[in-house]
Order: sequence, then structure tokens, then C-alpha cells
Amino acid sequence: MDRERDRIRVLEGTIQVFNRKGLKFTMADIASQVGMSKKTLYVLFADKEDLLLSMVDYCFASIKQAEEAVLADPSLDTPERLKRVLGVLPEVYDSIDLTRLSELEARFPRVYGRVRERLENDWEGTISLMEQGMKEGLIRPVSIPIFKLMFESALERFFQEEALRQAGLSYRQGLEEVVGILVEGILVRET
Repeated sequence: MDRERDRIRVLEGTIQVFNRKGLKFTMADIASQVGMSKKTLYVLFADKEDLLLSMVDYCFASIKQAEEAVLADPSLDTPERLKRVLGVLPEVYDSIDLTRLSELEARFPRVYGRVRERLENDWEGTISLMEQGMKEGLIRPVSIPIFKLMFESALERFFQEEALRQAGLSYRQGLEEVVGILVEGILVRET
């Protein structure tokens, strides 16, 4: 058994089952999805909460990897890099119904806390881009902590409320809308 490969297979399967069932999935659902016994599944993950915590870390690690690719792309100017870094969601996770995360706060507060923690951390690349854009005169001087708070708050509301569903928007569409509004609002306009 290749433990790491099996864990990734389970995490990918969990994403698929989560999209279909939300948090109502069982460990038996996951075992069936990935063609693994429940016993083996419990060797890899202690319980459903452990599996969900690992899924959060797995998804955010993928987002971080995609962000690093954007930061390293020399063909993009600073404002375009900023838009892409803020809006990064690897295509493989395009189908994740992140609006279902609203269920986490009540049922799995530790998992919800991990999501919030991950949203609040890892801003170094974004902050550097904003500072660089201000030095280049492409981004107007703004309070980075306020910008960060506005962005995090918007994402957190996506998770807590039915706003995206009511608006008929996917998470990606909502994210693109927020990024567009926030980034366009800080760009310097030539007159």
C-alpha cells in the first residue's frame, strides 16, 4: 500500500462525494467511491472529521501551488497577477460546491476553523504584489489590511449564506466578481 497515493485518492473521492451529498456522506460512501474497504479507509483517516480536515488542507495546498505558478509567470503585469492570485482556483476544483461549506460551522467547527485559518494566512505573495503595484504607480495607495479584510469577509459570506445560490452563481463566478470589483477599485486610472 502506497499510503500517500491512497490518501490522495481518498481525498479526491471525498471531493466528488461531498459535491453530491454535502456533509451527509458516510465513510462507507467514500470507501465505495474509491473502491477501498472501510477498514483501509480508517487506517488512512481516523474519522470523518480527520478526513474533512485533510481535505481542507489538500484543497488549499493545491490553491497555493496554483498561486505560485501565477506569481512566477513573467508574461503578466502586476495588476493581472494580483487578479489571478486572488482568483486562483485550480480547474480540478472547479466542480467543488464550496457553498456547501456553510454546513461546516455547526457540524464540524474545527474544520470550519481550519477553512477560516487558511483563508486568513498565506497572504505574503498578495501583499508583495500590492506593494509592488503601488511602487509602480499602477495601484493606488490603499490599506492592505482593510483590502485583506474585505476579501476574506466576502469569501466567508459565500460559505455562510445562500447568496451565491440565490444569485445563480457558482463559487468561481462569485470569486471572479469579488476579485474584479476589489482589484478594479484599487487600480490607478489614467485621466
